[in-house]
Amino acid sequence: MSQLTHVWVLSDNAERYAELLSGARLWGQQVHAIVYGAEQVKRVQSLGADSVIVLEPHSELQCIENFAETLAARIEQDAAGQPSLLLMAATKRCKALGARLSVQLNAAMVNDATAITIADGSVWAEHRMYGGLAFGKEKLNGPLAIITLASGALEPAAADASHTCPVVTADYIAPRHEIRCLERRAKTLSSVDLSKAKRVVGVGRGLAAKEDLAMVRELASVLGAEVGCSRPIAEGENWMERERYVGVSGVLLKSDLYLTLGISGQIQHMVGGNGAKVIVAINKDKNAPIFNYADYGLVGDIYKVVPALIGELSH
Repeated sequence: MSQLTHVWVLSDNAERYAELLSGARLWGQQVHAIVYGAEQVKRVQSLGADSVIVLEPHSELQCIENFAETLAARIEQDAAGQPSLLLMAATKRCKALGARLSVQLNAAMVNDATAITIADGSVWAEHRMYGGLAFGKEKLNGPLAIITLASGALEPAAADASHTCPVVTADYIAPRHEIRCLERRAKTLSSVDLSKAKRVVGVGRGLAAKEDLAMVRELASVLGAEVGCSRPIAEGENWMERERYVGVSGVLLKSDLYLTLGISGQIQHMVGGNGAKVIVAINKDKNAPIFNYADYGLVGDIYKVVPALIGELSH
């Protein structure tokens, strides 16, 4: 069997549905998109789902994790013991929801999968191990598998505005103990999806101060590129948004160009950057590991090289 009977797709980030549904259509005979709120229906319908299941929040403070019992009942009813997969985005909320469903449905679960294969009716998932130094391949036993898919693992599905499918609203089943959200506060989020960018300029520890990001953004502008970073810039210094972090637990690039500035090139970062077609490295340390991965390398100080590049490329 090369396909499962049912694949359900769920994401708390609407941008991920195109990629998730691309895989679901490969692996499932029947593809069901689960959306949080009816406003997502049209967008998801156009991506080729066979049906759309709506989880309707009762208020703006309703948490998606409270729909675990609702989803468990729906999946159990529809699957009826047939080979099935619940495919979700690898986000914090989806992982938390997946863990609860894994217990309730007695289903095996793998997080941050980079590849999925179906063989003899069984689901196999590849994922990074040991900080990206190796890949593991796991067989998920049982009729139902739950997997969260790493961003950038698949090419997104193309939208077809003429495609329609049945839409149903799931009956809400309240959990024994609801998670209560008392308040929501807006935070600045990046709208960028680096996994879709054609050109990316990445910056690392070689940048001395947050203010110096201005020259990096200027270089990216003249290149028509997005700006990414290594983990210390996003999670250590907090100079950039988490969504711009390239690496083992961040974004996997599929860009035509990845220009790295002051990035040492540790394996944890290059797991995310290696998918670029061309890698160009600029680093003042001639022994930096990044040069082992780069198609083109320049040993130099980014504070001298970047302004020179901006000047040349601006003509």
